[in-house]
Amino acid sequence: MVNNMFNFQDKKNLVRYRILPACFIAFFLSANLLLAQPSNEVSPQERCSVCGMFVSKYPDWLTQVRLADNSVKFFDGVKDLLAFYFEPASFGASGQTTKEIWVKDYYTLAWLDGRSAWYVLGSDIYGPMGHELIPFNSAAAAENFRKDHKGTKVLRFDEITESLVQSMRHGQKMH
Repeated sequence: MVNNMFNFQDKKNLVRYRILPACFIAFFLSANLLLAQPSNEVSPQERCSVCGMFVSKYPDWLTQVRLADNSVKFFDGVKDLLAFYFEPASFGASGQTTKEIWVKDYYTLAWLDGRSAWYVLGSDIYGPMGHELIPFNSAAAAENFRKDHKGTKVLRFDEITESLVQSMRHGQKMH
């Protein structure tokens, strides 16, 4: 009988010291994943944080970032999002870091984590402000688009440089 009581106490301690903390950790991790979602609330008055265009007029090109303070900034394309990403202080977000980056797959219009997307450079498809980096969920989709639309390169997020973005923005105008 004493041996059974001891086992019950061991099981109780196991729950208290191992399983409950694991449950709390799982809860907080899942809560963070729920927070890591793009904002679907875009007012008609919302302007691109870089060029000032009304972004709701271009829902297929809409991109966004969530900053460390949980504020959301919207853009009318990947190019302006990246201009902000590389130089947030130039666009009124001094001292802010980017927590999340959201872009839309060109074909499906599904939201993608911008850091894991594939981008086509130099295609014959123009965004609201001219030449644009076109995002895709997969390398295969990006490569097919590149071939079909005379793109020059398929890039990963980490391969896109500030100088590339600035060269694309040089002389840009609304289309």
